[in-house]
Amino acid sequence: MVDDTGLGPFLQSRRARLSPQDVGLVPFGDRRRVPGLRREEVAQLAGVSPSYYARLEQGQSRRASPAVLEAIARALGLDGDERAHLLDLARAPARLRARPRRVEQLAPATRGLLRSLGPVPALVTGAWCDVLGWTPMGHALVAGHADPASPDRPAERPNTARMVFLDPHTRELHAQWRDKAAAVVAHLRLVAGRLPDDRVHQLVGELTARSAEFTDLWRDQRVTACSVATYDLRHPLVGTLTVTQQSLSLGHDPEQSLVVFTAEAGSSSQAALDLLGHLVGGPAPATAGLGSPARERSATAR
Repeated sequence: MVDDTGLGPFLQSRRARLSPQDVGLVPFGDRRRVPGLRREEVAQLAGVSPSYYARLEQGQSRRASPAVLEAIARALGLDGDERAHLLDLARAPARLRARPRRVEQLAPATRGLLRSLGPVPALVTGAWCDVLGWTPMGHALVAGHADPASPDRPAERPNTARMVFLDPHTRELHAQWRDKAAAVVAHLRLVAGRLPDDRVHQLVGELTARSAEFTDLWRDQRVTACSVATYDLRHPLVGTLTVTQQSLSLGHDPEQSLVVFTAEAGSSSQAALDLLGHLVGGPAPATAGLGSPARERSATAR
């Protein structure tokens, strides 16, 4: 497994992408052995001592104050997602000890929400990218080859990260697969910082062992929340179409996300979605992929 989810590797990767000119420093003409800023230069920009900053990168200090972390974030030009990730990494050890393991499940209100969406392609994902439920159209759009009831069984739930890297059907579905893969890895790295328990590390370890492409993207240390993105799809039933994917946090459990797919009104892509809805042939059984309450209570008890 590539064990590089910590604070030090992230800081190193962010300073490596900057040059002295990027941050207003005057280079002295000496040849640099490594790309990007030196530790001393980041420390100068952040207003901390070089030895203190070096200890942060070496993992020897876990007591950095929020003010110091914010100063380092400014020095490195971090965006909002990167700043949040930096703070998460600095707090990771305490949260790792405190977080209990639990079986994720859909709340009754979320099951009702999915049912109310009717012909809209949608699914709900959990904290670690497992599919907890989907509408019939959501299943037909992104995973028509999978068992539609699999989200009801915690041990068999599809996982969106595994699907992207290990499932040939999902790879074929995405016309720009590399863009989709990079977005999944950037989101998963945010999860690894925010929820640093054994489940995310097991998932990263599995994907590292089974996919060289995942390993390559994981080394990049990029972090981005999956909020809105547009993808070109090559669907086996309705052909090519362009969809916008929006991910919305659910109020009762902010680690769960409602993922909705839409197409431009009046477009050929919308016509393709309408055709897919016709091919789906009306509503699926009421509990398929929507997490039967009794079944989920049983899974939780185990």
